[in-house]
Amino acid sequence: MNDSPAARLQALFEGHRLTPTQRRIAHCMVRGAAEVPFLSSVELAELAGVSQPSVTRFAVALGFDGYPALRKHLREVAPAERAAAVQEEAFNEYQQAVLGEIENLRQLAEMLADPAPVEEAGRLLAASAPLPVLGLRAASSQARGFAYFAAKVHPDVRLLDEGGSMMEDRIDAALYEGATALLCFALPRYPREVVETLERARKAGLTVVTVADSAFAPVARHSDLLIPAPVGTGLAFDTACAPMLLGRVLLEAMADALPDAQARLEAFDTRAANRGLFVE
Repeated sequence: MNDSPAARLQALFEGHRLTPTQRRIAHCMVRGAAEVPFLSSVELAELAGVSQPSVTRFAVALGFDGYPALRKHLREVAPAERAAAVQEEAFNEYQQAVLGEIENLRQLAEMLADPAPVEEAGRLLAASAPLPVLGLRAASSQARGFAYFAAKVHPDVRLLDEGGSMMEDRIDAALYEGATALLCFALPRYPREVVETLERARKAGLTVVTVADSAFAPVARHSDLLIPAPVGTGLAFDTACAPMLLGRVLLEAMADALPDAQARLEAFDTRAANRGLFVE
């Protein structure tokens, strides 16, 4: 069972109907689980980009008398890791970005201690032919990477990495040809078109499996199965090592659920050798 500070914080928020602003605060707290118990309501508001009264209302929505009561609870359930965080400040910004990604990967490893969600996702993706794989803007590279490797073991993978008026037609075509599931990669900032596409896909009958940076992402309410993988925010542009690795884990789970995956891989290797496709 995952017992990290981030997991305990996320468990605290589950089951509550949160507004978009409150989901933003929750997301911020999960990402900064080690530091949050030491922040004032003003500091947390600045970190999340919301008002201080919003933080107070958030604490009340969780059932606490106010933010001080929530912070007291957090200090009891999340072990103090401030010393490690302070020590990390001795590194330069590039080193801190790398250390942040290492922590993101550690959180992913803890989440994968329960393999059931990934295994379920693998079965859903393996059973869908064709299999649409959606990722726009920042998430397009994650979708493209998954689709590239998935095509080596799955009979029909459809990459959806460009938005526009044809998106709905491509979803409809996949449905008509037998698709039962859609895999979505969604990273901040979340394109409106991704949210709208998932909403239409679910209404049309597709089961939506989503990789997002948080269980509180806007795509969550339009997903049947969401598996979170945090992104790094220490540089000017977000880093997505954990979502990329989670994509490879889903590939493994999908291949395990495909009876002819190994035969397909061996056939590809034979063709590649015959063509001299790779340089040894």
